[in-house]
Amino acid sequence: MPPQKVKTRLLLPTGRMQKDLLELLSASGFGLKGNGRNYRPQCVDPELEVKFLKPLNIPRLVAMGRHELGFCGLDWVREHNAEVEVLLELGLDPVRLVLAAPEGDTMDSLRARKNLVLATEYQNISQTFLKAQGIEATVLRTSGTTEVYPPEDADFIVDNTSTGSTLRDNKLDILATLMRSSTCLVADPESLKRPEVREKANHLVTLLKSTLDARSKVVLEMNVSNGSLVEILALLPAMKRPTVQTLAGGEAASVKTVVERRDVRELVPKLLASGASDILEFSLQKVVP
Repeated sequence: MPPQKVKTRLLLPTGRMQKDLLELLSASGFGLKGNGRNYRPQCVDPELEVKFLKPLNIPRLVAMGRHELGFCGLDWVREHNAEVEVLLELGLDPVRLVLAAPEGDTMDSLRARKNLVLATEYQNISQTFLKAQGIEATVLRTSGTTEVYPPEDADFIVDNTSTGSTLRDNKLDILATLMRSSTCLVADPESLKRPEVREKANHLVTLLKSTLDARSKVVLEMNVSNGSLVEILALLPAMKRPTVQTLAGGEAASVKTVVERRDVRELVPKLLASGASDILEFSLQKVVP
């Protein structure tokens, strides 16, 4: 019997990142089996060993080599100054890390005050930023719901936000953006030196990226008379060249191409005006160059 292949250990985040990431993994061929309450679900890829943890702990554990791969936010990579290799930025769950204070405060008013208290989950990022801005404050580390601390328990905060609505609801103004963050795939650099880990990481990146690329594109297929073909082809973008197949009778052709989803709204009326008919639109699952 051949020796059992060692699995690559992959950490997944709990919380707000989880839903979109699991949908992407499933669409990319790395779906999970479980009831939603299992922190060690089985992956359909038998070479992956999966575990769920809070996202703030993932960069450090990957950097320590306790797990070869992990998904987390770029904010936690920077907060822990984690020595990991960022393999792919997914763009999922984008947030801004911002400094916010009660309405009426400004950066200048904070600089002028003493004995300030800053509430944040991001102690290291915040302290670096405050030093650069010339603001003196005691940093109070929080573990969620940071926006409720001002004004009684903190003078201002550093927190992540996607829309800013929660901050506005708590009468806080955004005074500065420290960084932008989204979900990314990270790896332990030492583990990547092992061929089987590098191969699995590359495989994961290729399929995730192809699925993400497919989400922004569609296939357009249409019938075009020979007299309109040159004009139609001039309108169409393509990954290489549009596919053109002559229809029965030889008087028209079927044209198929891949276009950006965002361009369809303006492109279809132009195609119709130039003589295209029977236009069909198809979604893509993956785009692998």
